[in-house]
Amino acid sequence: MKIKIFITGGTFDKEYNEIKGELFFKDTHLPEMLNMGRCRVLVEIRTLMMIDSLDMKDDDRKIILENCKNTKEERILITHGTDTMIETAKLLAKDIQNKTIVLTGAMIPYKFGSFDGLFNLGSALAFVQTLPKGVYIAMNGKYFHWDKVRKNKDLGEFEDIEPDLI
Repeated sequence: MKIKIFITGGTFDKEYNEIKGELFFKDTHLPEMLNMGRCRVLVEIRTLMMIDSLDMKDDDRKIILENCKNTKEERILITHGTDTMIETAKLLAKDIQNKTIVLTGAMIPYKFGSFDGLFNLGSALAFVQTLPKGVYIAMNGKYFHWDKVRKNKDLGEFEDIEPDLI
């Protein structure tokens, strides 16, 4: 079973410019992270975009949707910024019912020496292989149905909620 991984940017792939004092995108860190984690899962990686999810527009989400619909793989992992990952999951869930899609991200950039992204990536890889068809968010070692989760900005983590609170 091959898993398709779509890269969209987010904190996962941010780097820091020490001269300008700014975060920026260069290349995805996913191959390095998979190698560091000694991943033996068959994956195919495709970078769709490298943007902060707060800058993501409807057209960007349509690119993600079309790629998910058009890939032959039935198990898809998407790296995504945490601020708007639920909005993207909602769009995917409206249009795709025949695949297992897991979105994950990081709260701290990998290049900062943080391992939350590596942990979330490993968890998401396990979840995408085992969960039934549907759209999910994987963060902090847990998975959530896309419509039963929110980002708690005070705690810096995702938590379960009732679906009508979104």
